Amino acid sequence: MDFKGMKNYLYWLYCQFELITCSYLMEPWEKLLFYTFNITMLVTILYTAYIFIPAHISMALQFFWHFFGNQHENTVSVVK
Repeated sequence: MDFKGMKNYLYWLYCQFELITCSYLMEPWEKLLFYTFNITMLVTILYTAYIFIPAHISMALQFFWHFFGNQHENTVSVVK
């Protein structure tokens, strides 16, 4: 495995990120605030996705199973 090539590629990606976000123009303390905010937002989004997406998928599957006739019968209707 070419570690020097990987290191150069990661550095190139970092430079591209700085060019796209214009963070290369910022002072070090501004970069710290900018990166801290961005990382906080990313972690918040990933946590929210981890917590809420499985529940939404489960509810969507139950909704669609209802249309395909695979629903469980209600216990009240069985007792009649």
